[in-house]
Amino acid sequence: MLRVNRSIAIPESELTERFVRAAGPGGQHVNRTESAVELRFDAAHSPTLPEAVRTRLLHRHDRRITADGMVVIQARRFRDQARNREDARERLASLVRSATQAPKKRIATRPTRASKERRLQAKQQRGRIKQTRSRDWSRE
Repeated sequence: MLRVNRSIAIPESELTERFVRAAGPGGQHVNRTESAVELRFDAAHSPTLPEAVRTRLLHRHDRRITADGMVVIQARRFRDQARNREDARERLASLVRSATQAPKKRIATRPTRASKERRLQAKQQRGRIKQTRSRDWSRE
């Protein structure tokens, strides 16, 4: 079980792991070992995710989520497979955990009188700066 929070735990049967060869430094050994991990989780069809969490997760603009609702996490930060597996699982848990929190509603506010005055003062100052740059063609 991958524990996301107190109420959500993703069972192992919903996770698919694939081990691939990692690129980068490591000498001759890197060409023989499959230490990188590709973790897949079908969020669109998962029975363990609550509907609100699934909706928020699938509507994120995240490159790790495919168009058909599959979450794909690639972990190749470490040189051994066990640490990469743990890293991929933790990253999946944090992604789902971030979708559990509903976005805060924005309260519409009006600008204060002081902020309006500051804006107008800044516009007048900018206009004066531009005015000094221009040439007076009527005198020539």
